[in-house]
Amino acid sequence: MTTDFTLEELQSATRNHGMPLEGLAYATTPVGMHYVLTHFDIPRVDAATWRLEVDGRVDRTLSLSLEELRARPRVTQPVTLECAGNGRARLEPRPHSQPWLDEAVGTGEWIGTPLGPLLQDAGLLDDAKEVLFTGLDRGEQGGIVQWYQRALSAADCLRPEVLLAYEMNGEPLPPQHGFPLRLIVPGWYGMTQVKWLHRITVLDEPFWGYQQNVFYRIAQHEDDPGVQLSRMYPRALMVPPGMPVFETRERLLPPGHHPLQGRAWSGWGSIDRVEVSTDAGQHWQAAALEPPTAPHVWQAWSLDWEADEGRHELLCRATDAAGNVQPLVPQWNLKGVANNAVQRLVVQVRRELAPAP
Repeated sequence: MTTDFTLEELQSATRNHGMPLEGLAYATTPVGMHYVLTHFDIPRVDAATWRLEVDGRVDRTLSLSLEELRARPRVTQPVTLECAGNGRARLEPRPHSQPWLDEAVGTGEWIGTPLGPLLQDAGLLDDAKEVLFTGLDRGEQGGIVQWYQRALSAADCLRPEVLLAYEMNGEPLPPQHGFPLRLIVPGWYGMTQVKWLHRITVLDEPFWGYQQNVFYRIAQHEDDPGVQLSRMYPRALMVPPGMPVFETRERLLPPGHHPLQGRAWSGWGSIDRVEVSTDAGQHWQAAALEPPTAPHVWQAWSLDWEADEGRHELLCRATDAAGNVQPLVPQWNLKGVANNAVQRLVVQVRRELAPAP
C-alpha cells in the first residue's frame, strides 16, 4: 500500500477523527468516539440569535428559533452514520483527500423533530422538486467558494424518518456535530447530513452544487459524470481481538478459544448475513447475527474462534437484504468514495502470551 501521505492529508486527518474500532463494542457510540468530518471550519453559533429559515417554493416562509423547533413534536431515533470516504486510504493509487481507513462510522441517538411536517406547515407548492439544505460552514473546494450545501428530492424529505436534530445522545449537539441543528437522513452516507443547518430552500428544479454534482460521485475520471452517492453500501467491522502492537496495530493473542464480535450495517436494508474468515479468505464461516434494534442502526454479530499458533488474517463481510455483498478487493474511483471492501486484521497467535498456569 502506498504510504506517501502529504502534509495536506495529515492536516486534514488531525482536524477529523474516526471511531476507534474498539468502540464497536458500544451499541450507541459515546459522543467523543463518534467519527467527525468537517469540510471547512466549525462555525461558532450563538443559539440565542440563530434561526432556521425555510423559503423557496412554499406557501409561506418560516423563520424558527431553536426554542420554537424544540416545541415541535420530539422524536428520538438511533441512526448509524458513515462517511462516504471511509476506506479511501486503502485505494491505490490513493485519491488525495481525508485519508480514512475503516473507522469513519458511529451510531448516535439523534433527538429532534421530523422534517416532513415542518415542510408541510410551510406548504410545498405543486412544482416542488428538490429541497436544498445550507449549512453555516463556508470555504473553497475545487476552486469554488461555497457554503456547504446538499439537496434531496421533495419525496425523500417527506419520509417520516428524516429528522432535524438538535440533540445527540441526550445532550445538545456538540459544536463538531453541527450545533445547534443538523439534518439526519437515515441510511444515507454522512455527506447528506448537513450540519450547522440554517436554511432550507424548496426548489422547482434540480440543484447544482459542488458537493452534490462533483465530489460525492462514483466516477472513474474527471470527464465521467459518474453515479451520485446516496445510501450506504454494506459493511461489517470487527472489534480488534486481543491486544495491539503499538507500532503496527497488529493483534496478539494466545492460542485457544476467542470470541470474535463486531457490527454490520447497510443503507439498502437490514443485514442478512455476516461471514468471517480466519485464513485470509480461503474459507468462510457464518457468524451469529442479531436482529437490528431499530430500523437504521448497525447489527451485532459474533463468532467463536479456536485460534492455533501462527499468523492469521481475519476478514469479515456483510450481505444486505437487497443482495449487496462487500467485495474482497477495493473498487477504485476518482474521489475515493464508497470503498466498502472487507476489513482485514492481522493476528499473531503466540503460545508465550498464554497466562501462567
